[in-house]
Amino acid sequence: MLKITHISKTFNPGTINEKVAIKDLSLHVKNGDFITIIGSNGAGKSTLFNAIAGTFITDTGRIVLDGEDITMQPDHKRAGKIGRLFQDPMLGSAPGMSIEENLALAAGHGGWLSSVTKKEKAEFRERLSLLEMGLEDRMKQPVGLLSGGQRQALTLMMATYNPPRLLLLDEHTAALDPATADKVLEITRNITSENNLTCLMVTHNMNQALEFGNRIIMMDSGNIVFDAEGDAKKALTREMLLEKFKESAGKNLDNDRILLSSEQ
Repeated sequence: MLKITHISKTFNPGTINEKVAIKDLSLHVKNGDFITIIGSNGAGKSTLFNAIAGTFITDTGRIVLDGEDITMQPDHKRAGKIGRLFQDPMLGSAPGMSIEENLALAAGHGGWLSSVTKKEKAEFRERLSLLEMGLEDRMKQPVGLLSGGQRQALTLMMATYNPPRLLLLDEHTAALDPATADKVLEITRNITSENNLTCLMVTHNMNQALEFGNRIIMMDSGNIVFDAEGDAKKALTREMLLEKFKESAGKNLDNDRILLSSEQ
């Protein structure tokens, strides 16, 4: 489904600010995989997502999605194939447009309601009702007036309205309060399951990393240091995961956010 082969990326090469962000990384993602990704700050998690999404072109290696080589494609050409959510709920939707205008944008109408049929508007309402946030009764309200959780749930719906080949979730609940984060995660689970989406989810929460998906990856220094799936993932505990990181990376995990979340 997604084949990443020996990609590398160095920022500011040859300067005092040189930073090796990704180093000879390879990853094979199967169709329908839900992979959680965890690692310290600077491990390369978001950089990996940027490489997949086309935010920059990698220095070396290839990225192939469903048999199509997208290595040299710019981000706007990959956008129709790859959905992405960020940590900031303010990204991914147009705050000055109404909820229904944002959904019209996601549905391929450019945000113009004049081209949306009554049947499609009814579908907007039906899909919004599944979020159980009452947004179906506020369709003319500007998105900028929504809470962070409501906006993130709407953004998730927009990113998957026309199911993408690949969904990237970059700590998409980190900025939300615990109760709202749980709700958005529940919606995430439902949408990915119902549409059989292939998904990569970066999280700082070790409990989430162990609970969600069929596969877990730990990153350090721009590469994958641990990878477990299926029964091997199900058997993991927080303590085992920390020990696996130490064995693979040769050091203790030192991310306070991750360590604190593992104690909750």
